[in-house]
Amino acid sequence: MLNRVILMGRITQDLELKQTQSGISVLSFTIAVDRGYAKQGEDKQTDFINCVAWRQRAEFINNYFGKGRMIAIEGNLQTRTYDDKNGVKHYVTEVIVDNVSFTGESKQQSSTTSSTFRTPAQNTANNETANESIAIGDIDDFEVVISDDGVPF
Repeated sequence: MLNRVILMGRITQDLELKQTQSGISVLSFTIAVDRGYAKQGEDKQTDFINCVAWRQRAEFINNYFGKGRMIAIEGNLQTRTYDDKNGVKHYVTEVIVDNVSFTGESKQQSSTTSSTFRTPAQNTANNETANESIAIGDIDDFEVVISDDGVPF
């Protein structure tokens, strides 16, 4: 089975990094993604996608992105339900973020480079853990990651 989501859109609200009771960073946010088509005579439709990032990814997004910024994410689609105080059942669908990429848009809209943030990932070919590090600094400090990982051919 396959459950992968790749989206690029704009963050719709100010970000608020939170901590769980055990001190794990979590960031919930929504991105607006335009549909690639529109009926003749109508404006394009926009989908608002709920996303959740955990730990280092949450901190990274909170530090380098903000309301209105373009973001590219990759993750898994997850659904869950919960009952509110009044006993009403709610259904939630969200993307659990695995990877985050800059889209080439800087805060000043002048950058044309694209950079990727990845956390240590399991290498399925030889069961070794990749030792990729997280760099904190200016957007120009990041380098382009070119990888054929996950390409099915």
